[in-house]
Amino acid sequence: MEHEQTSPEQRKEGESAPESTTSSTSDISATPAARRRRVRRTTLLIAGAAVLGALAGTATGYAVQYHREPTPLPPLAQQKMDGPKPAAMNDATSHRSINAHRWHKADEDLAKKLLEVPGGAQDSFSGPVSTDTFSADYFLEPSQAVGSLIRQGKRLATARWAENDRNFVEVNLLQFRDRAGADDFYTDIVQYMPEKDHAGNTGKDLPGAPSDFGHMWIDSKAHQEPGYHPIRQSRAVVRRGDIVMSVKYTNNRGEIDEKALVELAKRQMERL
Repeated sequence: MEHEQTSPEQRKEGESAPESTTSSTSDISATPAARRRRVRRTTLLIAGAAVLGALAGTATGYAVQYHREPTPLPPLAQQKMDGPKPAAMNDATSHRSINAHRWHKADEDLAKKLLEVPGGAQDSFSGPVSTDTFSADYFLEPSQAVGSLIRQGKRLATARWAENDRNFVEVNLLQFRDRAGADDFYTDIVQYMPEKDHAGNTGKDLPGAPSDFGHMWIDSKAHQEPGYHPIRQSRAVVRRGDIVMSVKYTNNRGEIDEKALVELAKRQMERL
């Protein structure tokens, strides 16, 4: 009987219930965390399988499409464009005829306003010119100017001839889409002509033209290189409406007849 009886002190020392309770609570709290890890792992596996399935489906689709015959495109609305047929060159062939697709009938209207080339003139040309051709002959850096001229320009026409082996004339008419484009072009010329690489002076008003719409320059000095004649240029520029007129008079002996330049400019202004 004494063996079966236990004192309160012994009972307290021998109690293991608190330890058992703590251990049981720890096991229970660990179970949801383990479950959450398993849930996340399952979700990742499902997502990975979905991605692999999509990639496999795309690859299969490309493989099937690759082995199919290409679908023909619908025919164009205009399979043939009207235009002049190529012809062999002959005595009647001109710069305009071999570039027929680059011109418009209205271009002739501006070309008709050009000064007439004197009879017997050498190396003569008169007629419409394309934007790229004009830019290559006119600008020091054509690539930087041709874009602006295409956007603002409308028509171009040129006449040039040699009076003899000393004097050379070039007349350019530039018609713009509006007066603002013509005014910008004229203003640019007035601004850069006084520079050393051009006339080298401010020039003067052109007789017969308003001071704000006409000006002329004669190079301050001739340009000369060893083995070549001295070249001096003169230039008259006038803006009238949406057209800018440029007359360039060049002498390869270093002498410029100012009266000849003024006369050419006056005659061209009358035709405008």
